[in-house]
Amino acid sequence: MLDIDDIRNISVVGAGIMGQGIAQVSLMAGYKITIIDLNEKIVTNGVQTIEEGLKHIKSKGKLEEDLSISDLMENCSKSTDLESAVKNADFVFEAVVEKMEVKKEVCKIVMENSPSHCILASNTSTFKISEIAKDVKRAEHVIGMHFFPPVANQCCVEVMKGEQTSDEVLDMCVILGEKLPCIKGKRLSVRIEKESPGFIANRLLIPNTIYTSWIFDQAFENNIPWEQIDADAGVGQFVPMGPCQMTDYLGIDVTYNSMKSYERIISPDFAPGKVLTKFIKEGNLGKKTGNGFYDWSNGTPNLNINKKAGLFNPEIHLAIQLNEGCKLLEEGIVSGYKIIDEVMAKGTSMPGPFSAGKRNYQNWSKLLEELAEVTGKHYLKPCDLMKSGKFIEMRK
Repeated sequence: MLDIDDIRNISVVGAGIMGQGIAQVSLMAGYKITIIDLNEKIVTNGVQTIEEGLKHIKSKGKLEEDLSISDLMENCSKSTDLESAVKNADFVFEAVVEKMEVKKEVCKIVMENSPSHCILASNTSTFKISEIAKDVKRAEHVIGMHFFPPVANQCCVEVMKGEQTSDEVLDMCVILGEKLPCIKGKRLSVRIEKESPGFIANRLLIPNTIYTSWIFDQAFENNIPWEQIDADAGVGQFVPMGPCQMTDYLGIDVTYNSMKSYERIISPDFAPGKVLTKFIKEGNLGKKTGNGFYDWSNGTPNLNINKKAGLFNPEIHLAIQLNEGCKLLEEGIVSGYKIIDEVMAKGTSMPGPFSAGKRNYQNWSKLLEELAEVTGKHYLKPCDLMKSGKFIEMRK
């Protein structure tokens, strides 16, 4: 088994936002990096963005003085040939599009062409590691390591084993996670021994899309402007973006694909609604394409948030998160709610649901009962642990 100190060459498959971030902090940690994607332009743009990011960190005094940008970038190579790029890889991060067939193909190619000691870590946000690693060589060397954007700023990585992942690989990846720097402080590398689609944070966040997708459809059917939905969320007062603008910013396809994944894995209630499906069919994916809920062609849209629709209730988001956190406790994914709140704080810069949930669980349970009845989405019904309040005794 490879020792942590023997890891020198890291390949990152996928030169998008997440791949760039993972590669950047890996360079900062002293590793030699190879960035891999489908074509030269994508890879080149990714490398340029990494260099710009390092310069920005340097200008803020957040990079060690003895580290020069040129020296760091000398350790960064690029490739469009996955098979040859992983020939000497000690470790591979997979950060490609959230489509199972693509991730499985990447996993298969990597494990067939890399050294026998090589470990592959998937940054999947929704899929089970066991499914990604199914029927590939050395499935015991495949694991999940989920980072948060921007990777250099958000000081958390969730490390989760699949059914076949060895304990030795889990141990090593937790340590590797701790070695990757974060400019805000020490990185929290969370050990998750029982598999759960979405790890911890996305397991809490993605069920909110059931509610927001339903809200989008209600607004569309009643000719309510999207800005009024974002006004409901308290944009500028409580949150930087409302659900419509945030979905555009993250990518409508990201939300859609996550919901389709959960629809298949967890419940039919995650099926995307009419509005999200319409955007996907039209190819309007939000900021990345210039159009979605809003027009992004001239930059960040200037929203009129003076009028509220009275349709979207931000408190329901917190109730859904508390319910999902209680399900993680019921399933034994985590032993206490403290780590859930820590992951949310370090990974998303949002408070976890349990602090407020301890005071509000009875009211929030009623909200979810009513919501499940109105929407027909029974997945949103509060679980027994939430309704009883017994989670309060499960801090650690």
